[in-house]
Amino acid sequence: MVVSVTGSVDGRIALRRGEPLMGDAASKVWQGMLPGSAAEVEQARTAELAERWGPQAVLEGSGSLVADSAGPVEHSEEFDESVEELRSDFLPVEVVGRAGREKWFTVVDSRGRIEWDIKSQGEYDVLVLVSRSTPAAHLAYLRRERIAYLVAGEDQVDLEAALRKMYDVLGVTCVVSTAGGGLNGALLRADLVDEIQLVISPALIGGLGTPTAFDGPELPAGQVPTRVRLLSTHTETDGLIWLGYEVVREETGGA
Repeated sequence: MVVSVTGSVDGRIALRRGEPLMGDAASKVWQGMLPGSAAEVEQARTAELAERWGPQAVLEGSGSLVADSAGPVEHSEEFDESVEELRSDFLPVEVVGRAGREKWFTVVDSRGRIEWDIKSQGEYDVLVLVSRSTPAAHLAYLRRERIAYLVAGEDQVDLEAALRKMYDVLGVTCVVSTAGGGLNGALLRADLVDEIQLVISPALIGGLGTPTAFDGPELPAGQVPTRVRLLSTHTETDGLIWLGYEVVREETGGA
């Protein structure tokens, strides 16, 4: 699991809390904040990850696509499948085997908040991670739209179980999270992050509660921060910095 994010000098990865990270207005301001070297550095970061790990999926949270205030999509409660059938994985053959598909655009959406306009684009197909608490009507909608989904967890998506299922069922060996701080923070607390690729733009955003690269649950009392080891540094003359870190895991020796 590689977390790959772009942020400001003060660690913010969004302009303010509550707005979709991929919203048009926010994206326009964000792109205007980035210096001229940003596009080339992003291409280099993507190429390096492809060469080193060959990721088969990118990961996003629903908050990247819809506002925090958005509730579940409203659907008709009428569907043909049983609830238990809907709560089983759905992997249409024509999607899994689509010619040209190389990667999954994977989104955690346990509450069923996203209504999909695009199901596939180029090398990507949508894969939704849901839980058993996801509204049955939304699961029925995904099936009607032939959108693949995996079920992991009861009340919310169990990230470890979801990643394991992606490996076991779909052969995904590397996932790159480009998500917001909430999902990245949950991955951190679940000890699922292996590497961080961080691009820092020479700008300051500020604001109490403005999303950072790793939000989510606070560090529990008595638990030490996650240690990382520097892998690489790259600086541009226009102030952009690209840093690579790997997570240090303590080895447990035998008796």
